Amino acid sequence: MKFGVPEIRDWVFDLDNTLYPPASAMYDAISLRITAYVARVTGLDRPAAEQLQARYFHDYGATVVGMVKHHDVDPHHFLADVHDVDAACIDPDPELGALIAALPGRKIVFTNGGGGHPRRVLARLGIAQQFAHLFDLEAAGMVPKPQRGAYERLIAACAIAPRHALLIEDTPRNLEPAYELGFITVLVGSIRPGPRPCYIHHTAPDLKSFLRGFPGV
Repeated sequence: MKFGVPEIRDWVFDLDNTLYPPASAMYDAISLRITAYVARVTGLDRPAAEQLQARYFHDYGATVVGMVKHHDVDPHHFLADVHDVDAACIDPDPELGALIAALPGRKIVFTNGGGGHPRRVLARLGIAQQFAHLFDLEAAGMVPKPQRGAYERLIAACAIAPRHALLIEDTPRNLEPAYELGFITVLVGSIRPGPRPCYIHHTAPDLKSFLRGFPGV
Protein backbone atom coordinates (compact mmCIF):
# COMPACT_ATOMS: atom_id res chain seq x y z
CA MET A 1 0.00 0.00 0.00
CA LYS A 2 1.45 3.32 -1.07
CA PHE A 3 0.49 6.62 0.47
CA GLY A 4 1.63 10.22 0.59
CA VAL A 5 2.12 12.25 3.74
CA PRO A 6 -0.75 14.68 2.88
CA GLU A 7 -3.21 11.76 2.88
CA ILE A 8 -2.55 11.11 6.57
CA ARG A 9 -4.52 13.26 8.98
CA ASP A 10 -3.78 11.29 12.14
CA TRP A 11 -0.49 9.65 13.12
CA VAL A 12 -1.10 7.13 15.91
CA PHE A 13 1.91 5.86 17.86
CA ASP A 14 2.28 2.99 20.26
CA LEU A 15 4.43 3.92 23.27
CA ASP A 16 6.56 1.15 24.79
CA ASN A 17 9.31 -0.18 22.51
CA THR A 18 8.06 2.11 19.74
CA LEU A 19 8.60 5.72 20.82
CA TYR A 20 11.64 4.56 22.77
CA PRO A 21 13.91 1.66 21.70
CA PRO A 22 13.55 -1.91 23.00
CA ALA A 23 17.15 -1.72 24.18
CA SER A 24 15.97 0.52 27.02
CA ALA A 25 15.64 -1.14 30.42
CA MET A 26 12.19 0.43 30.88
CA TYR A 27 9.99 -2.35 29.51
CA ASP A 28 11.94 -5.07 31.34
CA ALA A 29 11.59 -3.14 34.60
CA ILE A 30 7.82 -2.93 34.13
CA SER A 31 7.63 -6.64 33.35
CA LEU A 32 9.50 -7.48 36.56
CA ARG A 33 7.08 -5.36 38.58
CA ILE A 34 4.11 -7.08 36.93
CA THR A 35 5.52 -10.50 37.89
CA ALA A 36 6.05 -9.33 41.47
CA TYR A 37 2.49 -7.98 41.65
CA VAL A 38 1.02 -11.23 40.31
CA ALA A 39 3.08 -13.22 42.81
CA ARG A 40 1.92 -11.07 45.76
CA VAL A 41 -1.75 -11.33 44.85
CA THR A 42 -1.81 -15.03 43.96
CA GLY A 43 0.80 -16.43 46.34
CA LEU A 44 2.56 -18.11 43.42
CA ASP A 45 6.31 -18.45 43.25
CA ARG A 46 8.14 -16.40 40.65
CA PRO A 47 8.21 -18.95 37.78
CA ALA A 48 4.50 -19.71 38.19
CA ALA A 49 3.69 -15.99 38.42
CA GLU A 50 5.62 -15.39 35.18
CA GLN A 51 3.61 -18.14 33.48
CA LEU A 52 0.32 -16.67 34.67
CA GLN A 53 1.41 -13.18 33.64
CA ALA A 54 2.23 -14.45 30.13
CA ARG A 55 -1.06 -16.34 29.89
CA TYR A 56 -3.16 -13.35 30.82
CA PHE A 57 -1.21 -11.17 28.40
CA HIS A 58 -1.79 -13.68 25.61
CA ASP A 59 -5.46 -14.25 26.41
CA TYR A 60 -6.54 -10.67 27.13
CA GLY A 61 -3.93 -8.35 25.60
CA ALA A 62 -2.84 -7.02 29.01
CA THR A 63 -2.09 -8.87 32.25
CA VAL A 64 -4.17 -6.41 34.24
CA VAL A 65 -7.37 -7.62 32.54
CA GLY A 66 -6.80 -11.17 33.75
CA MET A 67 -5.94 -9.95 37.23
CA VAL A 68 -9.18 -7.97 37.42
CA LYS A 69 -11.27 -10.80 35.98
CA HIS A 70 -9.85 -13.65 38.04
CA HIS A 71 -8.38 -12.01 41.17
CA ASP A 72 -10.56 -8.94 41.74
CA VAL A 73 -7.68 -6.46 41.78
CA ASP A 74 -8.16 -2.72 41.42
CA PRO A 75 -6.94 -2.02 37.87
CA HIS A 76 -5.86 1.53 38.67
CA HIS A 77 -3.77 0.36 41.62
CA PHE A 78 -2.24 -2.36 39.46
CA LEU A 79 -1.30 0.05 36.67
CA ALA A 80 0.14 2.65 39.06
CA ASP A 81 2.19 0.01 40.90
CA VAL A 82 3.68 -1.86 37.94
CA HIS A 83 4.54 1.35 36.07
CA ASP A 84 6.31 2.91 39.06
CA VAL A 85 9.72 2.75 37.39
CA ASP A 86 12.39 5.37 36.87
CA ALA A 87 12.08 7.01 33.45
CA ALA A 88 15.74 8.07 33.67
CA CYS A 89 16.68 4.86 31.84
CA ILE A 90 15.29 6.54 28.70
CA ASP A 91 17.31 9.26 27.04
CA PRO A 92 15.71 12.48 25.75
CA ASP A 93 15.34 12.29 21.96
CA PRO A 94 15.28 15.71 20.27
CA GLU A 95 15.72 14.12 16.83
CA LEU A 96 12.55 12.07 17.31
CA GLY A 97 10.73 15.18 18.49
CA ALA A 98 11.76 17.05 15.34
CA LEU A 99 10.70 14.18 13.08
CA ILE A 100 7.28 13.96 14.72
CA ALA A 101 6.84 17.74 14.68
CA ALA A 102 7.43 17.75 10.92
CA LEU A 103 4.51 15.40 10.25
CA PRO A 104 1.34 17.17 9.09
CA GLY A 105 -1.83 16.47 11.04
CA ARG A 106 -2.52 15.27 14.57
CA LYS A 107 -0.27 12.97 16.55
CA ILE A 108 -1.81 10.56 19.05
CA VAL A 109 -0.34 8.07 21.52
CA PHE A 110 -2.29 4.80 21.81
CA THR A 111 -0.94 2.54 24.55
CA ASN A 112 -1.84 -0.32 26.87
CA GLY A 113 0.15 1.46 29.56
CA GLY A 114 -1.38 3.51 32.33
CA GLY A 115 -0.83 4.71 35.87
CA GLY A 116 0.82 7.93 34.68
CA HIS A 117 3.54 6.00 32.84
CA PRO A 118 2.79 7.35 29.33
CA ARG A 119 3.02 10.99 30.45
CA ARG A 120 6.29 10.36 32.30
CA VAL A 121 7.83 8.68 29.27
CA LEU A 122 6.76 11.42 26.86
CA ALA A 123 8.09 14.07 29.23
CA ARG A 124 11.41 12.25 29.59
CA LEU A 125 11.76 11.91 25.81
CA GLY A 126 10.99 15.62 25.51
CA ILE A 127 8.19 15.05 22.99
CA ALA A 128 5.00 15.45 25.06
CA GLN A 129 4.15 18.73 23.35
CA GLN A 130 3.93 17.00 19.97
CA PHE A 131 0.82 14.97 20.85
CA ALA A 132 -2.75 16.17 20.71
CA HIS A 133 -4.12 13.12 22.52
CA LEU A 134 -2.87 10.43 24.89
CA PHE A 135 -5.19 7.42 24.79
CA ASP A 136 -4.01 4.92 27.40
CA LEU A 137 -5.57 1.78 28.86
CA GLU A 138 -7.52 3.75 31.45
CA ALA A 139 -8.93 6.06 28.77
CA ALA A 140 -9.98 2.92 26.89
CA GLY A 141 -11.99 1.71 29.87
CA MET A 142 -9.53 -1.15 30.48
CA VAL A 143 -10.13 -2.60 27.01
CA PRO A 144 -6.60 -3.28 25.71
CA LYS A 145 -5.08 -3.79 22.31
CA PRO A 146 -5.50 -6.07 20.39
CA GLN A 147 -9.19 -6.23 21.37
CA ARG A 148 -11.17 -4.53 18.62
CA GLY A 149 -13.07 -2.47 21.18
CA ALA A 150 -9.89 -0.58 22.11
CA TYR A 151 -9.53 0.70 18.55
CA GLU A 152 -13.22 1.53 18.27
CA ARG A 153 -12.99 3.56 21.48
CA LEU A 154 -9.89 5.35 20.20
CA ILE A 155 -11.65 6.21 16.92
CA ALA A 156 -14.70 7.53 18.76
CA ALA A 157 -12.80 9.49 21.42
CA CYS A 158 -10.44 11.18 18.95
CA ALA A 159 -12.81 11.43 15.95
CA ILE A 160 -10.40 9.50 13.71
CA ALA A 161 -11.18 8.59 10.10
CA PRO A 162 -9.21 5.31 9.82
CA ARG A 163 -8.70 5.63 6.06
CA HIS A 164 -6.73 8.78 6.77
CA ALA A 165 -4.83 7.44 9.78
CA LEU A 166 -1.61 5.51 10.27
CA LEU A 167 -0.80 3.30 13.25
CA ILE A 168 2.80 2.50 14.19
CA GLU A 169 3.39 -0.48 16.50
CA ASP A 170 6.13 -2.88 17.56
CA THR A 171 3.68 -5.76 18.18
CA PRO A 172 2.34 -7.48 15.06
CA ARG A 173 -0.91 -8.74 16.55
CA ASN A 174 -1.86 -5.19 17.56
CA LEU A 175 -1.89 -4.15 13.91
CA GLU A 176 -4.44 -6.67 12.64
CA PRO A 177 -7.55 -4.98 14.15
CA ALA A 178 -6.29 -1.61 12.93
CA TYR A 179 -5.94 -2.99 9.40
CA GLU A 180 -9.46 -4.43 9.53
CA LEU A 181 -10.79 -1.00 10.54
CA GLY A 182 -8.99 0.72 7.67
CA PHE A 183 -5.79 2.13 9.19
CA ILE A 184 -2.49 2.13 7.34
CA THR A 185 -0.28 -0.09 9.49
CA VAL A 186 3.45 0.07 10.22
CA LEU A 187 5.49 -2.48 12.18
CA VAL A 188 8.76 -1.25 13.66
CA GLY A 189 11.46 -3.33 15.27
CA SER A 190 12.58 -6.90 14.77
CA ILE A 191 10.80 -8.57 11.85
CA ARG A 192 10.36 -12.33 12.02
CA PRO A 193 11.41 -14.40 9.00
CA GLY A 194 8.72 -15.45 6.57
CA PRO A 195 6.09 -13.69 4.51
CA ARG A 196 4.75 -10.42 5.87
CA PRO A 197 1.11 -10.70 6.95
CA CYS A 198 -1.34 -8.82 4.75
CA TYR A 199 -2.38 -6.66 7.71
CA ILE A 200 1.08 -5.04 7.91
CA HIS A 201 1.51 -2.48 5.15
CA HIS A 202 5.01 -1.26 6.01
CA THR A 203 7.96 -2.33 8.15
CA ALA A 204 11.06 -0.55 9.44
CA PRO A 205 13.88 -1.42 11.85
CA ASP A 206 12.89 1.45 14.15
CA LEU A 207 10.59 4.45 14.30
CA LYS A 208 13.11 7.12 13.37
CA SER A 209 14.28 5.29 10.26
CA PHE A 210 10.64 5.01 9.18
CA LEU A 211 9.94 8.70 9.75
CA ARG A 212 13.13 9.77 7.99
CA GLY A 213 11.81 8.16 4.81
CA PHE A 214 9.15 10.81 4.19
CA PRO A 215 9.88 13.69 1.80
CA GLY A 216 10.07 16.95 3.69
CA VAL A 217 10.23 15.27 7.11
